Amino acid sequence: MPLNYHHLRYFWAVAHDGNLTRTAQRLNLSQSALSVQIKQLEERLGHALFDRRGRQLHLTEAGRIALDHADAIFSTGQELVATLEGTVRDRKALRVGALATLSRNFQIGFLRPILSRLDVEVILRSGSPTELLEGLGTLNLDLVLMNRPPPDDSLTPYETHQIGEQEVSIVGAPERLDPDRPIRDLLAEQPFILPTTDSSVRTAFDAMASRLSVRPQIAAEVDDMAMMRLLARENIGLALVAPIVVKDELTSGRLVEAKEHPRIKETFFAITQRRRFPNALVQDLLERNAGSAALS
Repeated sequence: MPLNYHHLRYFWAVAHDGNLTRTAQRLNLSQSALSVQIKQLEERLGHALFDRRGRQLHLTEAGRIALDHADAIFSTGQELVATLEGTVRDRKALRVGALATLSRNFQIGFLRPILSRLDVEVILRSGSPTELLEGLGTLNLDLVLMNRPPPDDSLTPYETHQIGEQEVSIVGAPERLDPDRPIRDLLAEQPFILPTTDSSVRTAFDAMASRLSVRPQIAAEVDDMAMMRLLARENIGLALVAPIVVKDELTSGRLVEAKEHPRIKETFFAITQRRRFPNALVQDLLERNAGSAALS
């Protein structure tokens, strides 16, 4: 039996509104008639498309896939009418969430294999760990990039993929940082720009300072890599940061790197959720980044 596109359009409208009553009013239909149309589409596809929670409708995994296709179908139809230039290349969507504090350079490096593909649309969102993991749970995100693994217990359906790690360096303006100075002297003499105390990198830094019997002066504690980069450029202090974050500044000489490394590593993870219908782009991206022990 061929797909009834009237049913698909009604589903598409409800999916974007998230409310059956509001959509029925907008389309000048009765709520029961609209429900019947969607039920018939679900029977044709063999899967429930909505999870009904009270008055709110939430897309199931099959519903999210159906919405992706419906978006492409109706977008193509609109472009055809508008341009009369034949068919439009199908575009696949990849929804990626990234920790708001994560290095932009790292994100670009990870996504680079698919960013140049004309058949892929990358939708990139940032947020807190809680927001990002909720996005995975509601199927609004296909993949999440973080520098810490999510909570691990039997109730969480997350799959954690380690996609790289890099040694953290001490960097600063040339007039402040003598690259040949030992770390102990730098800790004793210079103010530092550090990650906040909930960071594994900060925990390792504090342990190192304790071992060296030094109490560093803290110029700033920040949870945003872009802000850390800016403060280092403004010569507020020395920054504890992965070189990828300040790659452009190190190349230009605006910042320099201490030759002695603190032997602290930042690890990067891609978090997915076990799904019945996984996004093939996610697997492709993970395979292309597999085996990356270090990032450049």
